[in-house]
This record gives sequence, C-alpha cells and structure tokens, in this order.
Amino acid sequence: MTKAGTTVAAAQAPAPAVRLPRRRGIELALIVLAVLLSVYGYCAVGLARTGTVPPGAVGYGAGLGVLALFAHLAVRVRAPYADPLPLPIGVLLNGLGLVLIYRLDLETPGDRAAPTQLVWSTLGVGLFIAVVLILRDHRLLQRYSYVCVVAALALLLLPILFPAVNGARIWIRIAGFSIQPGEFAKVLLAVFFAAYLADNRNALAYTGRRVWWMQFPTGRVLGPIVTIWLVSVGVLVLERDLGTSLLFFGLFVVLLYVATGRTGWIAVGLVLAVLGAFAVGRLEPHVGGRIEDWLHPFATIEAGQGPNQLAQSLFAFAAGGFLGTGLGLGHSILIGFATKSDFILATAGEELGLAGLAAIILLYALLVERGYRAGLALREPFGRLLAVGLASIVALQVFVIAGGVTGLIPLTGMAMPFLAQGGSSVVTNWAIVALLIRVSDSARSQYDGREAP
Repeated sequence: MTKAGTTVAAAQAPAPAVRLPRRRGIELALIVLAVLLSVYGYCAVGLARTGTVPPGAVGYGAGLGVLALFAHLAVRVRAPYADPLPLPIGVLLNGLGLVLIYRLDLETPGDRAAPTQLVWSTLGVGLFIAVVLILRDHRLLQRYSYVCVVAALALLLLPILFPAVNGARIWIRIAGFSIQPGEFAKVLLAVFFAAYLADNRNALAYTGRRVWWMQFPTGRVLGPIVTIWLVSVGVLVLERDLGTSLLFFGLFVVLLYVATGRTGWIAVGLVLAVLGAFAVGRLEPHVGGRIEDWLHPFATIEAGQGPNQLAQSLFAFAAGGFLGTGLGLGHSILIGFATKSDFILATAGEELGLAGLAAIILLYALLVERGYRAGLALREPFGRLLAVGLASIVALQVFVIAGGVTGLIPLTGMAMPFLAQGGSSVVTNWAIVALLIRVSDSARSQYDGREAP
C-alpha cells in the first residue's frame, strides 16, 4: 500500500475510546479522613468533659468505619463512575452529628439520644447500600411516578390520626417508637415532580396563554401537578408543619423553573410564598407565635421571663466567636428540649465557632453542587430534574434551618440533614445521597463510551 493510502486509511480509522478514571481510590481516602475527623471529635468531647478519652471511642470509630466501608464497596461494585464526593460528605456530616448529639447527651443523662441515632444511621447506610445495589438505573423510577405520589400523600395524611407534639401533627408514635412520614414523602414527591415535568416539559414551556411577561401553560397540562402540590401543602398546613410546606413549595418552583427555563416562575413563586406566609401567620396562632418570636427575639427577656429558645440560640452563636469554645465546652444545652434537633446548629456554632460553622455549610454546599453538576451532565430530562430536585431538597432544608436558628427567617421546626437528632431524617438523607450517587454514575458513564445499564 502506498504512503498516501496508508494516510487515508489512518484518517478513516475510529479514534480510540478514552476511558474515564473511576476515582474510587479518592473516595476511599476521603472516607478514611471523614471517619478520623469524627473519631477525633468524639475524643475531644471526652477530653474536654472528663479529661480522658471516652471508653467507647474505639467502638464508635470501628462502627462508623465499617458502615462507611460497606457503602464504599457497594458504590465500587455497582456505581464505579459515581462522583467520589457525596459519600464522604455524608459520612463526615453523619459522624459529626453523632459527636454533637453525644456531647449534648452528657448534659442530659436521662435522655440519651446518641445510641438511638447510631441505630438510625446504620439503617440509613443500609438503605443507601440497598438503593445502590438494587437500583441499576435511575430511569426505572420514572415508571412508578404515580405510585410514588400516592404513597407520598398517604404518608402525609397518616400523622393526622395521631396526637400533636409541640403544636404540630407530623409524627407517628406507637409504643415509644416514632417516625416522621413527611421526610420520606419529600423524596417520593421529588420523583413524581421530576417524572411529570420531564414528560410535559415542552407543553409547559411553549403552549398556553401569555399574561403580561409570563407564558402560563394550559390547565390540562399544569392542573394535575398543581393539584398534587396544593393537596400536599394543604395537608401540611393542617398538620402545622410550616417547614415541610415551605420545602415542598420551594421544590415545586425550582423544578418548574428548571423544566421550562422561564425565570418568571421564580418571581411568581416568591410572591406566592410571601402571600402564603402572611396568610398562615394571620390565621394560625402556632405559626403566628413563631413569627412574633422572630420579630422580637428578646421580648421575653425584657418582660422578665428569661430568654426563649431563639434568644438562647443567638447567645450561643455569639459566645462561639470565630474559633469556638471547643467541643464539650459550650452551654447550648440552655436552649432546651430542641437542642438536639431543631437547634443543634447552635451547638456547632458555639463550640466550633464561625470557622467550623462555615466549614459545615460548605460541606452542604458542596453536596448540593455535586448534585446539580450530575443533573446538568445528563442528556435525558428525568435524571436531570431528579438530581436537581434531590439537591434542592438538601439546599432548602439547610437554608430554612440555618435561617431559623440564626434569626434570618422564622423558625419552622425541621431537622438539619445528618446533624440533628431524627431517625426519619437521617434515613431519608442517606437515600438522597444514594440516588445522587446513582445519577452521577449514569452522568459520567455516558461519556465513557457506554450507556448506564
């Protein structure tokens, strides 16, 4: 063959496929670092309180390390192209949450929550492993979107049958065992919203009637999803669960914006949120009381009744300064019964300081960013909307909780993802991380010369 012929043949030959690095070694190294940091925090609490390393430090480190290792192996086997950051972030946040709850348990010997939280964390990691191993393709969830929405509404309705706790009907309590069904419902609704909007995105974006600057879709297209959203939010208002109502509303608006690409939905969402908050604050005394506490956090002090929970939270943040008082050396237990749940971020702010609190917020921000990145990398709309929806759940929760305990917005009574005491919350957040792992694996594998199975 001539030299020219050889050149032509070489030009026509397909370029060799480029194999993307799987980065599981990076994930394992970060998991080891996360476990070591958690064990260090556990030991620091013991040294600060008693001057000795806690006797359970080895068992705590071994237990957390084994759980993280099993989760890593599941990802290595079933999702080799997955993003290496979500799992270590989940391990570190969960480990830090156990440390903070254990630290607060030392102030309340009769109410020890850390052992129970460890059991729930084990169940959460188990669910993470099950999702990664069983769900080979996130697109399978799209087939069961209507099953998901029926299950979500059923879960939201169940707490109405049980007595209210602290003014809200959001728990199911049977024989000392309690769960919060709304935590599981938020993931199911995210699946339904993503599936419905993916199927009808063109009709939502390009059909309907224009009113001023907004293109409103036809009732036939927008009606079903708005009805589901209104029913779910209405049930939550009856249950006095303002936090989850705000979360569902934000999730709906974000996904509608992502599906249509129209920024007008953000403006409409903000206006409706303000009007809804005003109406609920006027009509519901429980919510109105929280708004009043937000507007006047030091009113009880001025009245000679002592500081309320929000005031104590603000005092805790102020006492922490930039570097904090040190783990185990703060006084956030003065906040009261919600110290281990709604206000656990105040403990982190006091004992880790502004620097530690900023690091925690950055971990959440990084987890959200990796979810958005996975969604943007996908070529199919359902996975994109699902990833954005799941990441937005985490972002909205962090904003609502951090804003409430720092006085930026009224308190809503939600659990900080992974950090706060709450079994339903930690299990649900591990499921969210598992789904983000699955989506990120599909997103990267499509650029490696193969499609996800």
